[in-house]
Order: sequence, then structure tokens, then C-alpha cells
Amino acid sequence: MKVEKLVEIIGSDFYTGVPDSQLKALCNYLMDIYGIDPKHHVIAANEGNCTALAAGYHLATGKIPVVYMQNSGEGNIINPLASLLNDKVYAIPTVFIIGWRGEPGVHDEPQHIYQGEVTIRLLEDMGVASFVIGRETTDEEVMAKMEEFKAILAAGKDVAFVIRKGALTDAPEVTYENDNKMVREEIIRHIAEASGKDPVVSTTGKASRELFEIREARGESHCYDFMTVGSMGHASMIALGIAAQKPEQRIWCIDGDGAVLMHMGAIALIGANKPKNLIHVVINNGAHETVGGMPTVAGSMDIVSVAKACGYPEAVRVEDFESLDTALAEAKKKQTLTLIEAACSIGAREDLGRPTTTALENKQNFMDYLKTL
Repeated sequence: MKVEKLVEIIGSDFYTGVPDSQLKALCNYLMDIYGIDPKHHVIAANEGNCTALAAGYHLATGKIPVVYMQNSGEGNIINPLASLLNDKVYAIPTVFIIGWRGEPGVHDEPQHIYQGEVTIRLLEDMGVASFVIGRETTDEEVMAKMEEFKAILAAGKDVAFVIRKGALTDAPEVTYENDNKMVREEIIRHIAEASGKDPVVSTTGKASRELFEIREARGESHCYDFMTVGSMGHASMIALGIAAQKPEQRIWCIDGDGAVLMHMGAIALIGANKPKNLIHVVINNGAHETVGGMPTVAGSMDIVSVAKACGYPEAVRVEDFESLDTALAEAKKKQTLTLIEAACSIGAREDLGRPTTTALENKQNFMDYLKTL
């Protein structure tokens, strides 16, 4: 169905969410109509934030908010959904729009398979009535379901539209760009050169895909890398866990700005523990680029100052490859917890592939390598 029609049927004037490729039509429509406007449309750091923000909107207006997300974000909304929105607590009605990655019977990446299997079940367990919208779903069917949902919402309960691949159409074209010069794949190539045979933990999305292809092109083993294909925002904690157990071995973390924002407390924990053997590289393009390019707030944020305030002894921002190479070499030499923020452009190769090894193979090869260190 046309995305504009779905928005019209729902009838809300406030949307908040975390972008998803399955919902790109909706994200582009909202950016075209509202841009980023705290009264009407906010891209939040994580889905739990979105849910609380939606609650604030309802408290201030009495109206019904909409929260959008990929189904991987269901885990982040369980706490506020159960202990804030639920009709046994504050009874705050909310409409969720959820992109269904890993839908049973539809080929998808491994990190989406189990999440796809339990998507509807999780909503049922949380008392959220749901309706699936696919390519063949008619406007009339959605209108009829929304009429049913209105009674549920009036009782202080929550509802969800679950969106199948390709179900939303006719989005406006929106261009996402910035003025940064460095390309992410080249940044990662420089990191791979500097890190040598040190273990690397890479964040979810295109960063891990690019790291995989760089290793292939260089004829290097993939055993050096743990590619965090899911669990957005948790790569730095994985790296900290490894660094703590391998204190004599340098560990690198390739992170993204959206991932850092999603679970920002990780920086505080890393800074408090100060592992001398951890180098944390945050590639900041100010965008959720893997799922379409929608903006994050990191484009106007001083990540270096945040890291220093959280206890990182060394933190630096670089905007060109000469400065990047200098920062990487200095971090490798110092044996001190270091954060390097690399300003990055938006975009990737059209022919960027995906890892040809399974997640389990990646884990086992990485663990076997760690045993040798």
C-alpha cells in the first residue's frame, strides 16, 4: 500500500523511531513531511527511548503516538512496554509499526532468523494486538483493522502493524549526505592495515560486510575478526569483555555512530574500567546509513568530549586519512585506552557483498584464534 495512505489511516501527528530498511518508505515519507521536528518526528537512539518519548507525547497531548522500528528492536521496548505503557500501569495507548525481518519462509540474514520467528509471539505475550501488512493487503483491510484498533487504544492498550518486505510503496525520494570526505570502507581498510593480526570486533551493518571483503581482497584470514552481525550497539561491550580476559593482547573495536548512541552507557563503562589494550574506533557519518541514511544526532555531537568525560585517557577526532593513520599508529604504540572518531561520508558500493561464512563459523574461528594469543 502507499505509505501516505497508511499514515492517513493511522491519523497520528507524532512519530518516533529507529530507522529500518523494511520501513524505508515510511522513514523517507516522514523526513519529507516533517524532517526532524520534536513536535512531530524524532529519530531516537534506541527503541526503548522511542517508547518513553511516545509516552511523554501522550501525557502532554492526550493523543496517540506512533513508534516505528525493525523487529530487532522489540527487545528494547519490552521494559517500557510492560512497565510504562501497559494498561495495568499507566495505560498509555501507542501504535507500533514494525518491519518484519526474518519472516518465516522469506530468506534473510542469520541475525534476523530467530527474531523473525518470534516477532508476532512477542507482541502477543506483551498483550499487543497486531495486524500484518503485505504487498496484497488492501487499503480497506487496513482501514477496517484500524477501526478495531481504535477501541483497543481507547482502553489504554497498544497495537502494532507488522510490515512485510515491500509492503509500503510510493515514498518520496530523499537524499542523505554530509560534507565529510573519508569513505567508510577506506577507513576500515586503514584500520585493518594498522591492526595487523590483532583481534577486531566490528559493529553490525555494512561495516562488518566491508571488513569481510577487505580481508578477502587482502588474502587474509577472517579469524582475526568477530563480526557482530546483529545486536546493534553492543560491539564495544563484546570488545571490553575480550580485552578484560586478554589484558596482554591489543583489541580493536570498529563501531558506528548509530550503534554508539543506541547503548551509550557502554562508553561510560569502558571509560570507568580503562582497559589499556582497547582501541575504540567510532566511524561517524551522522546517519543510519545501513538502513537508508536517515540522520542520527551524532552528526552534531562531540563524541571525543563525551569519551574524555567518561574516562577515556585518549580521544581524538580525525577528518582525513593522514590524521587517521597518525591516530591509529599512536594508539597502537601507547598501550592506553583510546577512542578515535573518524568523520565519514554517507554511502557504500552498490556491489557490496555479505560474509560467505556463517555466524557460527565466524565465532568458532575467532575463538580458536583467541586461544593462540
